Amino acid sequence: MKKVRWSNLYLWIVFILLYLPIFFLVIYSFNAGDVMQGWDGFSLKHYQELFADTRIIEIVLNTFVVALLSSLIASVIGTAGALYIYNQSSRTMKDIVLSLNNVLLVSPDVIIGASFLILFTVVGFSLGFMSVLLSHIAFSIPIVVLMVLPKLKEMNTSLVAAAKDLGANNWQMLSRVILPVISPGILAGFFMAFTYSLDDFAVTFFVTGNGFSTLSVEIYSRARQGISLEINALSALMFVVSLLLVLTYYFVSTRSQNKKHTTRLITSATEGV
Repeated sequence: MKKVRWSNLYLWIVFILLYLPIFFLVIYSFNAGDVMQGWDGFSLKHYQELFADTRIIEIVLNTFVVALLSSLIASVIGTAGALYIYNQSSRTMKDIVLSLNNVLLVSPDVIIGASFLILFTVVGFSLGFMSVLLSHIAFSIPIVVLMVLPKLKEMNTSLVAAAKDLGANNWQMLSRVILPVISPGILAGFFMAFTYSLDDFAVTFFVTGNGFSTLSVEIYSRARQGISLEINALSALMFVVSLLLVLTYYFVSTRSQNKKHTTRLITSATEGV
């Protein structure tokens, strides 16, 4: 009992340390004053200033477009990469490819951003929307692979064998057997890639240019000029969006698991009859 109580206490302390700064950020976004020193009354003026700022609105759209496109493309490429790793017959080759995939996950963001900057500079690629999009796709692919590969390992291989015995071609096996089974992993990879893209700063900071910017870079630039409560309002909205993404993924994954559980119960009942 003591161990359980101490573990619960530790968990609550961690949650408080994590969420207390966010709590103050959100609260002060409704402050009538202009600084985070003292409470001058409740006001929505910082949100009104935020929605009246056309540059911020443009940057928000840029950020979401990059996040959506990069996560979609990364989900397709990452799923294909996971299938390639899974189908490798050579254990050594499989380990090598998987290790190369994980390099981007363990490498510091500063190193990745600087590497992309050097690459784009050497090949003469102009910095802007495309450079940011390509960079986000690149660092999102390993995340998708990491989410999809465990689902492939959990997949019942007899399903693929049965599909082959029934005369299914490769595309039919992929679209009707494999993808439906690993879809929770693909969905998790998509949401993880989308979230990483939304809040990435280090890589984006190196490869952005030509007037193109994302929210993380813009917030950093404005914070250097002085803390404005408009930044609090923007950060509060981004936190709400991230929370909604997490809840959406939770409900979708829970619904998928419930469907699988129901299907298993029906199958067991049918076999019993």
